[in-house]
Amino acid sequence: MNNEVEFLTIEVEAEMKLPYYPEGIRAGFPSPATDYEEEAIDLNRELIRHREATFYARVKGDSMIDAGIHPGDLLIVDRALEPKHGDIVVAFVGGEEDGFTIKELDLSERERGRVWLVPHNSAYERIQITPEQSSVIWGVVTYCIHSSLRHG
Repeated sequence: MNNEVEFLTIEVEAEMKLPYYPEGIRAGFPSPATDYEEEAIDLNRELIRHREATFYARVKGDSMIDAGIHPGDLLIVDRALEPKHGDIVVAFVGGEEDGFTIKELDLSERERGRVWLVPHNSAYERIQITPEQSSVIWGVVTYCIHSSLRHG
């Protein structure tokens, strides 16, 4: 396993106000009644709950592609949240090829001493977290910023 995450610094003290259309933007026929209604929204306030424990990470691998997380996507990861079954997490997995990875956390067999990190790409195997490894769940992914547009 190679590192699937590139960590980035986050500047949460700065305001990042952008135009916001509270009525939404229609994907069908435009509505003349809501022309140019606009407020401001601060993405730092909307997307970050725990300023001191939140960071950005850029996805480098494709093990979560079937969950809609693609190489190049920007993740918002909160280290203050308690990881729960089914959360998408950033984990450091110790072993022969140490590195950070993004996977779904599977705690369904926790009572039997088994914790799994599950990929969403059939080309990858799930990873069992064992006490022998120096592994840690590093944070919970709260948002994935994905560009579905491909620019030439």
